[in-house]
Amino acid sequence: GVVEACLLHMLKRRAAGFLRTDKVAALFTKVGKTCAIAGDVCKKVQELQQQVENRKNQPNGQEPLKRQGSTTSKTPVLTPQAIKHIWVRTALIEKVLDKIVQYIVDNCSKYYEKEALLADPVCGPILASLLVGPCALEYTKLKTADHYWTDPSADELVQRHRIHGAHGRQDSPSKRPALGIRKRHSSGSTSEDRFAASAREYVESLHQNSRTHLLYGKNNVLVQPKDDLEAIPGYLSLHQSADSLTLKWTPNQLMNGTLGDSE
Repeated sequence: GVVEACLLHMLKRRAAGFLRTDKVAALFTKVGKTCAIAGDVCKKVQELQQQVENRKNQPNGQEPLKRQGSTTSKTPVLTPQAIKHIWVRTALIEKVLDKIVQYIVDNCSKYYEKEALLADPVCGPILASLLVGPCALEYTKLKTADHYWTDPSADELVQRHRIHGAHGRQDSPSKRPALGIRKRHSSGSTSEDRFAASAREYVESLHQNSRTHLLYGKNNVLVQPKDDLEAIPGYLSLHQSADSLTLKWTPNQLMNGTLGDSE
């Protein structure tokens, strides 16, 4: 939807089509006449649209009987949201959306007004570059209810590694577990599981998670706990939950697992 909004910004009326209600379709169709990659996307979209139309025209229960025992590819089931953005979605799944947008940027004068986003000498190429990453992914798994939280950030992975690594170095007297968690059970597996869960909860509290939203975060913020002590650098973060705002500060030594004998 965001990409479509960028593509439609100040699109020329000739490029959008005078009578067509689907301006994105008109743009892809026009670009497909001179860009082979966009032309292939147009063919695939037309095939998908035809398959969806055929599914609608099939009486209830007839298609499953027809396809029972068949090994041929089944008609894809597209959600209304997928059908709404079928042009951008198809180009993204085919990993060519960045190339098509780059082609449009290179030939923006044909399709856009001078003040358009894609006609901007900076914003246009940036948009095409930003799409390189999404186009490199394999979209083979459906979204789950918690899909926003299933992929940890790089910072979170580094923090998990530091916490777990500090816990494993018991041979060094100057090192303590990053969270000060001690084993209370004779069973090693149980204590390991409890530590891993605590470490994960601690890291998620510093970053965005399913319960709180990270509004702001900054490292190396100095805090002076007492007048006679030096200021200590740490990680400052502001979190928003359903009913409150929480300000957190964690010493860098604690995050790095190098607290030692400090108070």
